[in-house]
Amino acid sequence: MAGRPLARRESRPRRRRDVHPAFPRFTPGFYTARMSIHQSVLELIGDTPIIKAQRLDTGVCELYLKLESQNPGGSIKDRIGLSMIEAAEKAGRIRPGDTLVEGTAGNTGIGLALVAQQKGYKLILVVPDKMSREKIFNLKAMGAQVVLTRSDVAKGHPDYYQDLAERLARETPGAYFINQFGNPDNPAAHEFVTGPEILRQMGDVGGLDAIVFGCGSSGTMTGLSRYFAKESPDTELILADPVGSILEEYINRGTLSDKSASWMVEGIGEDFLPPISDFTRVKKAYAISDKESFLTARELLEKEGILGGSSTGTLLAAALKYCREQTTPKKVLTLVCDTGNKYLSKMYNDYWMLDNGFLARQSTGDLRDLILRPFSQRDTVVVGPNDLLVTAYQRMKLYDVSQLPVMDGDNIVGIVDESDVLLHVYGDESRFRDPVSTAMVSKLDKIDVRSPIESLLPVFDRGHVAIVVDGEKFIGLITRIDLLNYLRRRVQ
Repeated sequence: MAGRPLARRESRPRRRRDVHPAFPRFTPGFYTARMSIHQSVLELIGDTPIIKAQRLDTGVCELYLKLESQNPGGSIKDRIGLSMIEAAEKAGRIRPGDTLVEGTAGNTGIGLALVAQQKGYKLILVVPDKMSREKIFNLKAMGAQVVLTRSDVAKGHPDYYQDLAERLARETPGAYFINQFGNPDNPAAHEFVTGPEILRQMGDVGGLDAIVFGCGSSGTMTGLSRYFAKESPDTELILADPVGSILEEYINRGTLSDKSASWMVEGIGEDFLPPISDFTRVKKAYAISDKESFLTARELLEKEGILGGSSTGTLLAAALKYCREQTTPKKVLTLVCDTGNKYLSKMYNDYWMLDNGFLARQSTGDLRDLILRPFSQRDTVVVGPNDLLVTAYQRMKLYDVSQLPVMDGDNIVGIVDESDVLLHVYGDESRFRDPVSTAMVSKLDKIDVRSPIESLLPVFDRGHVAIVVDGEKFIGLITRIDLLNYLRRRVQ
C-alpha cells in the first residue's frame, strides 16, 4: 500500500459526499423550495407540478398534465377556497367564528373546509346526493356540517343544491353565503395565480398552444381565459363537458338549451350559465360521456400512474380527442382536477362499473348475466359452516352485503343473512362465538341457471335471494338490486 502511487487515485473523478450514487439528481437543495418548513397547510396550496404524458396516444402533440390533485385538499378547488375566504376577510364581511354556507359538488367544499378549519370558521355545505361517499366522509372529518339534497332537479327548484344553500344562509343568523357561482374572487384565483403559474412552468418547454379545462362554477375557465387573453392570446381554450350538460352545445352551436340531462361525473357541467362565466374565448368544446370519462381516468392510472378523479377523465378524454385531431405538433395542457382517492368506491370499483354498465361483461344468455360476483371467479363473498358467527357478521359489514352463502369446499350447504344472525344472538351476545352452522338456513331454494328471469320474482316475493346452480354446481347469488341493475342496463 505504501508503495502504490497516489497519483492514480487522485486522477479519478472525486464523488461528492452529498450525492447518492444511485440517485444523483437528489442532491441537497434540489427540493429546497418544496421541502422548506411551512407554518400552515394553506401555504402548500398552488405551485403544483406538471408532468408530460409518456404512454398515452396523443397523436402528433405533446400532452402535459398539471397535477392539481397535489394540493393539500386534493383538488384545484383549494385555490378558490383560499381566495374567496381571504377576500371576504379583507373586505370585512367575515371574521373567525362566523358561519359560512355554500352549495358544492364536493371539491369546493373540501377546499372551503380546509381553509375554514385553519382559520376558525363554522361551515355548512349543501351537496347533491350523487357525491361520492369518500368526499362526504372527508368533509365531515374536517368538521363541516353536510346537508344532502337531490341531484335530479334543476336550478330554480327549492331542493337544487345552490338554491338550498342560499336559503340556508338567509335563514341562519349571521351566516355568510360564499356563492362560488357568483363570487368574483373565484376566477380571480386563476387569473392572478394559476394562469401565471402555468405559463411560467410551460415556458420551460417552449410555451403553450392549447389548454383543456372543464366548467362547473366557471372560475377556472373564466380566470384562465382572462389571463391568457392578456399574456398568451394565441393559446387555444378548449372546454371538456359531460354529456347532459348544456355548455358543449352553447360553445359549438351557439344555442342555450333549457333542457339538461343527468350525468355522473362530479364537479363539472352545468344546466345554466354561471353569473361569473366568460365563454368568449372558448372556441371549441367536446361532450364526453360518463363511460368515456371513467374509462379514460382508469387508463391514466394504468398508463401514467396518475390517480385522478372523474372530471379528470372528462378533461383528459377531451384533450386526447383534440390532440389526435391535430395535423401539426402542439403543446397541450390539461388538468388533473382532483385525486382519485375520492372515487375508489365508484369508478375505480369494478363492481360499481359493472353495475352501471361502464365495463363490458360477456353475455351468456342465462341467469349468469345477472350475477355480479360469480363463485367460479372467487368473487363471491362466502363463509364456512365452522366459521364463527362474528366472522360472518364482520364479512357482511366489510363487503356491504346482507347475506352470505355457506360453502363447504365447492358445495353450498346453507345461507346466512342478517336476520339469521340477529335472531340467534339476540339476548345472548356470547352466541356470536357459535359456528355459522347453528344459525344458517340449510333448506335451500335453488334455481337452475337456465331458468327464465321471471322465475326470480317468486323467490324475491318470499323475501329470499336467488341461489343459482348448474346441476349441483353453485354459480352465485342474485338479489333484487342485481335484477334492477340488469333491467337498467338493458334500457341503456
